[in-house]
Amino acid sequence: MANVRDYGAMGDGMHDDTAAIVHALDEGDGELEFPRGDYRITSTILVDLQKFSRTAIHGTGGTAKLLMYGPGPAIFLKGTHTTSADPLSFRPDEWQRERMPTISQIEIEGKHAEADGVKIQGVMQPTLTGVLIRQVRHAVHITERARNVLLSHCHFYFNTGINVYLDRVNLHQIIITGCHISYGRLGGIRIENSEIRNLEITGNDIEYNNNRAHKVPDADEIPTAEIYVDCGPTGTVREVTISSNTIQATYSPNGANIRIIGSDTPERQKAGMCCITGNVIGSQETNVHLTNARGITIEGNYIYSGHHRNFLAERCHSLVIGSNCFGHNPDYQEKELCTGIRLEDCDNILMTGLQIQDSQAGEHTVAEAVPIEREGLIELIRCRRVNLTGLQVFEGYPDALHLVDCSDVLLTGCTILDTRDAPKTVAAIRWTGSAPRSRIVHCHTNRPVQLPVGVIVDGQLGDA
Repeated sequence: MANVRDYGAMGDGMHDDTAAIVHALDEGDGELEFPRGDYRITSTILVDLQKFSRTAIHGTGGTAKLLMYGPGPAIFLKGTHTTSADPLSFRPDEWQRERMPTISQIEIEGKHAEADGVKIQGVMQPTLTGVLIRQVRHAVHITERARNVLLSHCHFYFNTGINVYLDRVNLHQIIITGCHISYGRLGGIRIENSEIRNLEITGNDIEYNNNRAHKVPDADEIPTAEIYVDCGPTGTVREVTISSNTIQATYSPNGANIRIIGSDTPERQKAGMCCITGNVIGSQETNVHLTNARGITIEGNYIYSGHHRNFLAERCHSLVIGSNCFGHNPDYQEKELCTGIRLEDCDNILMTGLQIQDSQAGEHTVAEAVPIEREGLIELIRCRRVNLTGLQVFEGYPDALHLVDCSDVLLTGCTILDTRDAPKTVAAIRWTGSAPRSRIVHCHTNRPVQLPVGVIVDGQLGDA
């Protein structure tokens, strides 16, 4: 074990300890220990795994802190991995010298406007656990290539860029679990122009990742999200699990809790094969926003207080929207938000067993919210091959279900009611434009229904 104090580090927050830490890396045995203290550094601690071999950095149970006074990452884990995770593809030297570098139980604090936390490049099995990174630009920045990344039980807090940034990286197998990821100005977890497979985001608290706490002038409307996936022109993101997280925010223009942007190239849909399950998702302009995505399953979530929509999908394919509860936060009582689901130009949609209830007010009562422009609580615009089964739709405004130019729609076993003392729902179902090969079966409503010619209605429709 190489104790950095033994190599000249002072840990008093005043002296520049950079050289002493590099000396400890050069002369030590691969286990770099930081006793309690504040270690001032002015340039990146480069952990070149090919040079130093297997390396572990730890901060004595979280009592040590690195103060980064220079630009760039405080710690840079650099390897030479260029292949896949297939065991047959590895060079023996990778297993011998580079596998599983660890950073644990240490704090990194930025003292420079362009300081970052940890950069990871070309590394197999990098592992961060019990790490606190705050007041940097990007807390964890992964680029070029990585495999089997594990971020566990960390705190990424109040950073001016992105908390976990997957930036033009070819990466398979990453698990982000048990972390608190909050107050990143440009996003919580953000993926851009990357080739990602096997992404698991589980059991985290991801919140408030926008400009509101940072107060950068004229930056409120920069699009952000707690989880932001943008495939861009070169990336693809598939095989994704987002489960058992609390994902919430304060309102920001163009903000979302989860935003996934794929490609509009039909022959190669770039974003999909994603399960969003068992989360609490709320309090943003749009809670879940999908664009050009394929194969998304959303089930078992409570999704609430979307200033614009709870769920918005544009040009998406093969969506399964299951037993979710869409609502608002009753704690705020008179400060209610409308809710809503809108699908535009989507096909192969299964929406089943969900409940959606608008606010009792029927309109926004939150001061900073932009007035909503909405035609119905559930809106389907130019959608094809849609099954709506076993829905409960309450307090729609102005309509409950609003459909325009939709085809091959089966609406069955749904309850569509306005239970307010003074009903505000104009139409339980308003369907305009074309409606070929569509049918409504055994639905119950207590407000008027307007259907185009050709829709087949079986069973009771209206008050029994």
